[in-house]
Amino acid sequence: MNYLAHLFLSCEDEELMIGNFIADFVKNHYREELSPRVLEGIQLHRIIDSFTDRHPAVVQATRLLHPKHHKYSPVLMDVFFDYLLVENWEVYGQESLEDFSTRVYAILSKNIDLIPEPFQARTLNMVQHRWLMSYMTLAGMEDTFERMKKRVSKPEYFEEAVVSLQEHHEELTATFHTFFPEIIGVVQRNCFC
Repeated sequence: MNYLAHLFLSCEDEELMIGNFIADFVKNHYREELSPRVLEGIQLHRIIDSFTDRHPAVVQATRLLHPKHHKYSPVLMDVFFDYLLVENWEVYGQESLEDFSTRVYAILSKNIDLIPEPFQARTLNMVQHRWLMSYMTLAGMEDTFERMKKRVSKPEYFEEAVVSLQEHHEELTATFHTFFPEIIGVVQRNCFC
C-alpha cells in the first residue's frame, strides 16, 4: 500500500493517520516523543504492510510485474493499489476523494511537527501539489514514478510502469477487489477503528 491506502485505512483518526503515515520514517529513538495513538498508527502501518506482502493474491499479482520491474515489483504494486483505490473510490470511500484529500492535507499540515524532519519537506510538497489526487490519472501515475526513480538504485526498473498497469489492469483490479475488503477487515479486527 502507498500513501493513499494507508491514510484511508486510518479510521478517520488523526493520530492514527499520522502514525500510519510516518511509520516508514520513524527511528526508534524518536518513538518516545510520540503519543500512544500515534504509536498505534505505526503499528497499524506495519500490520497492513505485513498482511499485504503475504497475501496470496497480491504475491501472485506481483509476479506478473517481476519480469520487467524485478525487485521493485512490490513497490509498483503498492502504488498501483492507490490507483485502483481511486478507480473504485465510490465502492470504499464514504466521502468524495477531493474531500478526503483536503481533510488529509489539513491533518498533515497541522501535525507537521510530528513528522520526522527529513520527511517534512516531502510531506509539504505532497500537500502543495496534491499528490493524492494524482492517482486519478495515468499522467499523475507517471509523475509519481518519475519522483520515485530519483530515490532508487535501479531507476530503469520503473520504466514503463504505467504500461504494466495498463497491460495487467484486469488482473490487478481483480486482485484489488479480493484483497482490499480483507485488509479493511484486518484493520477492524485489530480494533483500530
